[in-house]
Amino acid sequence: MVKVSSPSAAPAPEVPILDNSPEETTEPIDEVQLSFPIEEPAPAAPAISPVTLKLAARDVRRVLDIQQDQSQTLTTKLNILFVANGALLTSLSISRLIVSGSVFSVAEVLGFLISFSLLMGAFLPRQVAVTPNLEDREFLETYLALPDYEYQLQMLVNLQETYNANKQRLDDISQSLKYAAYTIWSTAAIMLVHILVVYLDVSP
Repeated sequence: MVKVSSPSAAPAPEVPILDNSPEETTEPIDEVQLSFPIEEPAPAAPAISPVTLKLAARDVRRVLDIQQDQSQTLTTKLNILFVANGALLTSLSISRLIVSGSVFSVAEVLGFLISFSLLMGAFLPRQVAVTPNLEDREFLETYLALPDYEYQLQMLVNLQETYNANKQRLDDISQSLKYAAYTIWSTAAIMLVHILVVYLDVSP
């Protein structure tokens, strides 16, 4: 009887084990920092007391009244300079110095013309700023719809703008009157020198 020997079991092949763990790298990893601009909150408008607002409006109106008094003072000065310039021209005409044909006569004529032009420039009417502007048809619709606090605040701003506009007008008039006064004084001095020159020429 023949014995059949079973083949010996072959050894199982070795299966490589895969390592799925992340490899350690020696290179440094750059860190990315995201920076976003931080918007600062806008400063809140300071609260204005209603009592303070009323006091400020009263003071501004008082300053506007003083400005009106300054306008009346400039009008008085304008009238005085007109009278002085007219009297100077009358004196030159009566004394016939203005028609003598000398250098003094030319200077006197120029002085009179310059002073008269400056006075007329100050006399010409200029636009006066007022508030509230009643010519604006939207005034009632715009301002009467506001609360009392906002109305007083807006009116205070309008009064400030009115003061600045009228101040520019008064400054122009004052400047013209100042130059006119200097010109009249110079013309009067030239006339006196002219009189002295004529008197010394005819004197024995």
